[in-house]
Amino acid sequence: MNISYNWLKDMIDIDLSPSELGQKLTNVGLAVEGVHAHGDDFVLDVDLTSNRPDCLSHLGVAREIGVITRSNLTAETQRCGESEAEIPLPTVLAGNFVRIEDADLCHRFTARFIKNVKIGPSPQWLVDRLETIGERSINNVADITNYVMHDLGQPMHSFDLDKLAEKRIVVRRARAGETITTLDEVERKLDGTMLAICDAEKPVAVAGIMGGLDSSITETTVNVLLEVAYFKRENIRATSRQLNLNTEASYRFERGVDIENLIRASDRASKLICELAGGEAGDLIDVYPTVFIANLIESADISASVRRLTGLDVATDECIRILNSLGIEAKNISAISNLESRTFISPSWRHDIAIEEDLVEEIARNAGYENIANELPPAYGAGEYQTTESRKKVLRQTLVDMGFDEAISYSFIDTKHDEVYKTVPGVSNTNFVTLQDSVIDGAVRMRPTILPGLFAAVRLNFNHQRRDLKLFELGKVFSASVAASEPPTEQELLSLVVTGGEFQQNRAMPVRDLDFYDAKGAVEAALDAVGVANVAFSAADVKHLRQGQAASIFVSGKAVGYVGRLADDIVADYKFRQPVYAAEVNLKSVFSGTLSAPVYRPLPRYPGVVRDVSLLTRRDVTFASIRDATFANASDICRSLEFVDVYEGKGMPENERSITIRIEYRSDERTLTESEVDALHKQIVENLEQTLDIKPRF
Repeated sequence: MNISYNWLKDMIDIDLSPSELGQKLTNVGLAVEGVHAHGDDFVLDVDLTSNRPDCLSHLGVAREIGVITRSNLTAETQRCGESEAEIPLPTVLAGNFVRIEDADLCHRFTARFIKNVKIGPSPQWLVDRLETIGERSINNVADITNYVMHDLGQPMHSFDLDKLAEKRIVVRRARAGETITTLDEVERKLDGTMLAICDAEKPVAVAGIMGGLDSSITETTVNVLLEVAYFKRENIRATSRQLNLNTEASYRFERGVDIENLIRASDRASKLICELAGGEAGDLIDVYPTVFIANLIESADISASVRRLTGLDVATDECIRILNSLGIEAKNISAISNLESRTFISPSWRHDIAIEEDLVEEIARNAGYENIANELPPAYGAGEYQTTESRKKVLRQTLVDMGFDEAISYSFIDTKHDEVYKTVPGVSNTNFVTLQDSVIDGAVRMRPTILPGLFAAVRLNFNHQRRDLKLFELGKVFSASVAASEPPTEQELLSLVVTGGEFQQNRAMPVRDLDFYDAKGAVEAALDAVGVANVAFSAADVKHLRQGQAASIFVSGKAVGYVGRLADDIVADYKFRQPVYAAEVNLKSVFSGTLSAPVYRPLPRYPGVVRDVSLLTRRDVTFASIRDATFANASDICRSLEFVDVYEGKGMPENERSITIRIEYRSDERTLTESEVDALHKQIVENLEQTLDIKPRF
């Protein structure tokens, strides 16, 4: 952005040399890349960030200088643009000349008729001003519109009124197949996503980008229609990219212009056209369907907020002076708890001022970034473990001791995973958190499950010929809050994957294949290591797990996760050629319950007696149901019951199987006799026959 030093001096008193001014502007965030002479003037090359379109004009830069030098804009600049025209036409009457059909894309449109103009060359001072900032002179009317754009920051366009069909303007989306030859003499094809300024018959300009050749100002033009409007930024950006047409106007509209500055800019331009082209200004038409609403920003104590966020000690009066000079007005001053509470109103030309931190940034850059000291922020409890850190450390170590490797995957995944996985209890399966700008192409979801990342790691290892894997990850998953104003909810999960074979130290071949019980056992061991008791499993239908080889995980009767073999359709999608078993547990739910502390128990003084028994059962009878039925009515000398083996196949009915269990009997007071054990064992077996309809197998 080229800024003329002499031009600025017309708008505000400056006692700084061009180089000093460049340095001052750079210090407040308007980076001046260079200062070079142009005749008796100097040009400042200002590099602006995309959030500062207000400084794409000499007026915007002059405002910044006013804050730096504590100067006011000159009386002429403040007066410039004050409406001297007639009162805008009523909306109904204005609609006879200007109609906005797509108000979602055109928030405001003004038009002014200027009669009896004489098109010719511009005066030398205007030519010099434009040439200083790199613009070429065209004719007096075109030069004036360019001049006002660089002066006040508002793009505008002038039409030959007599070339407009029915002398009307219709702002609408282009229709399929419509074309326009723009001022650069290129025919462009429009589509329904593009906003066009049309007369009663056809497009006469691509809104916010470039006018049409057929309605342009020429030497024969007598009557002018001056258009000054506000268009939706996103639409201008998309249209500019589609047409591969970038202009000074589109550059400003894409970043945002001042919707409240339209009449001022129109007045300024029409006045110059009357002075330099002999025109006669007519009525002002102002169609304003989407009225600007300023952002209101609450601050209990702006000085304290500056101190808290930046470390700068800026007095409240100075904070208010800086903000007021930038057009950010303070209202509703009241005393609350000895603090001055204020509501700040963002000006229409600052689209980037929305929250208190934005106010702090404005104050900080003008108070001097260089004055921010190097200081460590206060850290309360720095270095301390969180309440769950010690348990997670033990959990990690337990899994590592079992041969697992810890994985770390991205927190964002592709939307193709949305309907694939069933999330653990406590995590929403529908309220997803979506990123506007993804780090990885397509990965716009904050993950509701860790499994996609682990399966991607499994696939990567398979591609490197590593087919025997035990992986786990502790990480957070995310779901959107029901209330839009609330931040997303976060839950911490434990997820693990096992596949391939079980290896022993110094053995080249696996001793067996890993299966469902390895994944289940890993979950049990990990939870037991952190003091989680009462872990139970129950058969379940889980979307991403194979039916019949999946279970819900319960802690103290509360569902906390799932474990099982990966479903065939997901296996096929990842092109896995061997079974993969996975588990996922909601650690937040686990740690929120009562955790059992280690308790010392002396070694038994008296020997125990062990009995094995094989039970002929239906296939739907589980070991867990046998264990529960055994302890429901057993004596206290029945100390433990363990699973030994299961047999299915030859010699067994199709719907039955044999489960072998081992029961230990022991007393803390004496040695048990064989007759006591036999009697109790017989009672337990008979109870199982009655309760579960199972029989001992001999």
